[in-house]
Amino acid sequence: MALIFNINYMNQQFLTKEGLKKIKEELAELKNVKRPQLIERIKNAKELGDLSENADYQSAKEEQAFMEGKILELENLIKNAIVVEKHKNGGIVEIGSQVKIETNGKTFEYTITGSNEADPLAGKISNESPLGMEMLGKKKGDEFVLKTPNGEIKYKILEVK
Repeated sequence: MALIFNINYMNQQFLTKEGLKKIKEELAELKNVKRPQLIERIKNAKELGDLSENADYQSAKEEQAFMEGKILELENLIKNAIVVEKHKNGGIVEIGSQVKIETNGKTFEYTITGSNEADPLAGKISNESPLGMEMLGKKKGDEFVLKTPNGEIKYKILEVK
């Protein structure tokens, strides 16, 4: 069953409520603050004359193209995201779960997120990462082995919230 559980999570755009809020804030910042600033910068650069030799104009236009792509990406993400709610799932690891694991006598805590929210340094790992995929569907007390290029690493799930 764990394999089917993992496959169902693949290639989906999962976000927590907090992650969705951050993405909406980033989109608002791009549309309401940075886009108008960039439009003003392009307008000022146009006033300087010959556009073919105007480095600031060319730079601003490239930045505008990048920003518009980012805006489209964020709008699409918001439109198609599956917002993950915290469930009382009987302690089964799923997206949104906080998991404490042990390996080689050391403990680590991670929150399983969608790939768009992943930030390993902040303890947020993607459901698509090798470790995240292995944990999905498991529960407290389960052990599993993760195969890495440097060998196998054995883990034990200590807690699922």
